[in-house]
Amino acid sequence: MSKYHILSLDGGGIRGIITAVLLNRLNTDPEIGDFLEGVDLIAGTSTGGIIALALAKGASPADLVELYKDLGPKVFSDSLWDNIKDLGSVLGAQYDTEPLEQELKGFLGETTTLGQLTKSVLITTFDLDNLRPEPEKRTWKPKLFHNIGQSSDSDALAYRVGLYTSSAPSYFPSVDGYIDGGVYANNPSMCALAQSQDERVYTECPRLSDVVLLSLGTGTSLTYLEGRNLDWGMGQWVKPLISLLMDGVSGIADFQCRKLLLNKYHRLAPVFPPGVKIDMDATEHIALMVEFANNLDISDTVSWIKQSWLSRDD
Repeated sequence: MSKYHILSLDGGGIRGIITAVLLNRLNTDPEIGDFLEGVDLIAGTSTGGIIALALAKGASPADLVELYKDLGPKVFSDSLWDNIKDLGSVLGAQYDTEPLEQELKGFLGETTTLGQLTKSVLITTFDLDNLRPEPEKRTWKPKLFHNIGQSSDSDALAYRVGLYTSSAPSYFPSVDGYIDGGVYANNPSMCALAQSQDERVYTECPRLSDVVLLSLGTGTSLTYLEGRNLDWGMGQWVKPLISLLMDGVSGIADFQCRKLLLNKYHRLAPVFPPGVKIDMDATEHIALMVEFANNLDISDTVSWIKQSWLSRDD
């Protein structure tokens, strides 16, 4: 069986512009140009989910760079009245969903379904209530939207799924009962790898030895908590908890994929310099992020794509 190529894209809010710039650099590199044409499955969480949907709709990475420059200030805009009403996001989400919804409708189409996309996608979300009528089966659960095979979500509207996966708790309200898949898979690499082995979805699953997986992060800050015996309560843990969870699940997915796929797996996860912290809604740093991504050394990734992604060797 031929190679099965997976592209996995992390969450990270406006830092998705880093992913877009890196994809554009890679896809226009003269040694590996247009390598994205060979992608079999694009997996994405949150901002990575939006990028995955857009790529599967036919957008180029260059299109996505411009999208983020335009989208960011509109989506992460907040009014004084909204802050007063929500007590500074204590009683409500920081941002309204409507600007993001309008942008996604315009970019993905108001009627485009997952089944109409030109590439296979896997988008992580979390279902807050499965609405099962049996009390013993009613619960919250992870939900992976995809357009592969018979058991797919092909009828789901692409822009709605984009809203689901990017509804990060405290940043945006939930949408139709779904929130950001980053609560369990900010790095969706392992979800994508497991999906490729799901016999309910594929008539013939690719062999694990045939899977090649490229994983892209959105920029990581060097974060730590001082003190060896932190006697903290809920109020003290709330602020660092979201970042802690997202970094933790991203790291363990990287470890698992690396052990299972060996040299058929590569992760490009840029780390910001010490002291540099860029939040998910830091639109004031868009120019800085573009410069950071443009100056990043991607030679190891280019070499891996040549040797493992594009090579016809087993």
